[in-house]
Amino acid sequence: MDKIFDNTEVAFEVKSNSEIDRAFYLFEMIKREPLVKIGTAMTKFALKTHLPVEGLIRATVFDHFCGGVTEIDCMSTIEKMYSKGVHAVLDYSAEGKEDDEQFDLTMQKTLNNIKFGKEKDSVPFAVFKPTGFGRLEVYRKLTEGEVLSEQEINEWNRIKERYYIVCKAAFERDVPLLIDAEETWMQTAADDLIEEMMAKYNTEKVIVFGTLQLYRWDRLDYLKKLHKRANEQGFKIGMKLVRGAYMEKERERAEEKGYKDPICENKAATDKMFNNVLTYMFNNIEDMAVFAGTHNEESSYLLMDLLSKSSIDKADKRIWFGQLYGMSDHISYNLSKHGYNVAKYLPYGPVRDVMPYLIRRAEENTSVAGQTNRELELLKRERERRKV
Repeated sequence: MDKIFDNTEVAFEVKSNSEIDRAFYLFEMIKREPLVKIGTAMTKFALKTHLPVEGLIRATVFDHFCGGVTEIDCMSTIEKMYSKGVHAVLDYSAEGKEDDEQFDLTMQKTLNNIKFGKEKDSVPFAVFKPTGFGRLEVYRKLTEGEVLSEQEINEWNRIKERYYIVCKAAFERDVPLLIDAEETWMQTAADDLIEEMMAKYNTEKVIVFGTLQLYRWDRLDYLKKLHKRANEQGFKIGMKLVRGAYMEKERERAEEKGYKDPICENKAATDKMFNNVLTYMFNNIEDMAVFAGTHNEESSYLLMDLLSKSSIDKADKRIWFGQLYGMSDHISYNLSKHGYNVAKYLPYGPVRDVMPYLIRRAEENTSVAGQTNRELELLKRERERRKV
């Protein structure tokens, strides 16, 4: 398999010199863990006390990892990416809200993005988070088998109604819908509801996608059991594959509450799990569709290799690669250059409401060994290439 991810000219072709410089200095800061912790604490304090820092945030970390405040703000970025064949997944990323008004707003944003997906080839998917449609505590109680109060039963019915509305809209407009995964202690309730939507809308092709966080050691077994049920009931499975985003809090909670750690013992085990699940889905692609959300070069090469050894076209719409906006451009743009289906998650929303997402991105880049250094090395090489 040719190693295609070293081409920085392709990777950063849509970025100006000033954007390259900003990214370089941003990742230089992110790689310093104490600086990230201090910056995170200061940002939270500033936003809580309504200090005027949104302009600074917008000019630095927000503009690097987000497309804008509104869908319209995102259009120039979407068009720039699509000029090189890289698609966008518009992701309304306001987090941490817990009222029906906000949940209904997130649903409406998702419906708008489904409409975008119907109208624009550059936006082939819509997406939402389970806690964008309802309180985590309701999902948790259902997952852990606790009895819901009358108020919580009503909340759960409203959550289900939001799922029904957006999944029906996605089906009617023929726009695939990605539903993210979150903490293990709420995920079973979300998975069960997503499976219900798959059974209803994935009978002919995949419209509804769940998400597997593959730092969880139980996910291949879960997928195999789901596959058996899908075959029995006559529906197809869509899954976005990711490694995961909540490792520290998962391990802390497991230790605190005395249950088995749900996370793989180390990164090698996580990588093996990701690749095993990816291979299983590819080998059963007649029953499935896969969105391989990964910043890992080896997992990307694995999927490329599986495609090259099969009779499946690399542009088959059942198989997508995905990365986050602001990261791993060397994977996204080089894959697109070679004819693969690629989409980048493009978060957007009010600066203040998107901060939990941005903080998670900064912390993830700090904690994942080698990720920030890899970004820096690629940016450094491109800066040198442009000077020459």
